[in-house]
Amino acid sequence: MKTALVTGANKGIGLGIARQLAQEGIYVYLGSRNLENGQKAVEQLKLEGLTKVETVQLDVNDQASVDAARAYIAGKVDSLDILINNAGVGGGTEQGSLTQSPEAIKDVFETNYYGVVRMTQAFVDLMRGSDAPRIVNVSTGLASQTVATDSSNPYYGVKLTGYQSSKTALNMYTIQVAYDLRDTKFRVNAVCPGAIDTDMNRNPGTEPVEVGAARIVKYALIGDDGPTGQYFSEAFFPETAAPW
Repeated sequence: MKTALVTGANKGIGLGIARQLAQEGIYVYLGSRNLENGQKAVEQLKLEGLTKVETVQLDVNDQASVDAARAYIAGKVDSLDILINNAGVGGGTEQGSLTQSPEAIKDVFETNYYGVVRMTQAFVDLMRGSDAPRIVNVSTGLASQTVATDSSNPYYGVKLTGYQSSKTALNMYTIQVAYDLRDTKFRVNAVCPGAIDTDMNRNPGTEPVEVGAARIVKYALIGDDGPTGQYFSEAFFPETAAPW
């Protein structure tokens, strides 16, 4: 049976991703900072008939928590097939480049960038035993420098220093991890779910969670001939919607 770990999976896109992976018959570990909230999410999925799910306490900002989650999962399975680095923070709406404090920017990077580094480095060895290891880092179209510099783009005026910079850094890290794993079966990609209706962005999204989750899950299930080291944002760049 395939196994997957989704960070930040107790609600929003993370829960949607966990649901869709479980629907594919994959055993899913739902990472949640608050174990009680994670258990509630698991109970919700079980009421839907999805029984191959369980929660694990996981705070991507805390190395001890990451290591404990890794030890727990390694004690239950020989290998992990899928890692979805979904946990993230928005950082608020006031993020001017000249006004957002270095401390506030650092807080955003701690989750959105360093959290992914911690998770990837902690779990990559456990994933090496998989026949088809897949890492998907949840990014955003707002991390695109093309979008950020194109004054004709409807999102040109969105400038969130900490959030966008952290996700741009995440995209580069994705490329570097894929390069370091280039001679393996790993497929490592960064994917934008789109403008999704979630708590993190205070629900201004134009698409439901199910749509955003499906965009992420697609890259968790690609074959060995699928892309790696790429950044996909179908909502911002429809031409990237290839049928992998």
